[in-house]
Amino acid sequence: MLPFTFNTAPSLVVGSGSIARLGEIAAQRLGPRVALITDAGLVKAGLIAPALHALEEAGIAVDVFDAVVADPPEEVVLAAVEKARDFEARAVIGFGGGSSIDVAKLVALLTPGGESLSEIYGVGMAKGPRLPLLAIPTTAGTGSEVTPISIVTTGAHEKKGVVSPLIIPDIALLDPDLTLGLPPHVTAATGIDAMVHAIEAYTSTSANNNPVSQALAKEALRLLGRNIERAVHDGKDLEARSAMLLGSLLAGQAFANSPVAAVHALAYPIGGHFGIPHGLSNALVLPHVLRFNAGACEAAYAELAPHAFPDLEGQANAAAFVEALASLCTKVGLQPRLRDVGIPREALAMMAEDAMKQTRLLVNNPRPLTLQDARAIYEAAW
Repeated sequence: MLPFTFNTAPSLVVGSGSIARLGEIAAQRLGPRVALITDAGLVKAGLIAPALHALEEAGIAVDVFDAVVADPPEEVVLAAVEKARDFEARAVIGFGGGSSIDVAKLVALLTPGGESLSEIYGVGMAKGPRLPLLAIPTTAGTGSEVTPISIVTTGAHEKKGVVSPLIIPDIALLDPDLTLGLPPHVTAATGIDAMVHAIEAYTSTSANNNPVSQALAKEALRLLGRNIERAVHDGKDLEARSAMLLGSLLAGQAFANSPVAAVHALAYPIGGHFGIPHGLSNALVLPHVLRFNAGACEAAYAELAPHAFPDLEGQANAAAFVEALASLCTKVGLQPRLRDVGIPREALAMMAEDAMKQTRLLVNNPRPLTLQDARAIYEAAW
């Protein structure tokens, strides 16, 4: 066996109604002053109310920062850090989708004041220390609650990552009840995002691709593939919501240790330049990247196919897997082409150039990808 390292959140609290345990957990693990990072939509929807109630019942002072937006820019991160410092926070809770949890990770790292945001971009640049950190996902997609990655929008459109095991949350609390109100299009996009995490983790050429990540990726695809349509078409299906949330977590654990590749690299310019949600950005290029990769990982795609799509049992091959994924994206209501979301053809060359900057991701792709390849994939997706 090749040597590998596997890191994940030390503590997972999973189950319907588990948000009620937040006060007890926070009292034991976080301390008396907590900065809670979220977005205004969740506040308006009343979703954070149970968390605030549980914390207040436990005698914990809470300061809420609710200005997180999708693809958070640097100024949002820095504003959240300043607010946490002013409050003298001793711990941080990220409550929401991947953006809120990503910001919370950086607030926990930067609030003590030992380093600045500009110096921690990249792999292994963060030094710490950081504040205790708890993550509560309200979408089943990013797996950010168990990953060592935080993505920030820098400048006008470019995205950069802070990648370090230091920012893996200490505790991930998963309560599927918090996902019951998720709209169908968000459920679909985040669910496909989680499936991409599992697929790319399984086929990653990272030297740290390992049997634990591969096993988690298969189980993630089993949970996600069998439940995404149910969750999209009946948002109150708690069993399907629970399976999606767990599948997202397992996919997060997989790609946290066996990193993602070209699907994400080509998705980032779509979101960065055109404001397309990350999950939908992934879905728009997913089948085209997989077709490009198929010759290099025919066996791997065939192995994954029956886990995600039981109908492919016994007839699994790479082509069938790719076409099943493309069909699934349509079945759950996601737009199939770049032009459908308002991206002009003349932007494709610029997007291809931006995608090639994502060397952190492209190095993990099972087939080397050139600028011309990236342009051709965007053309196929257009």
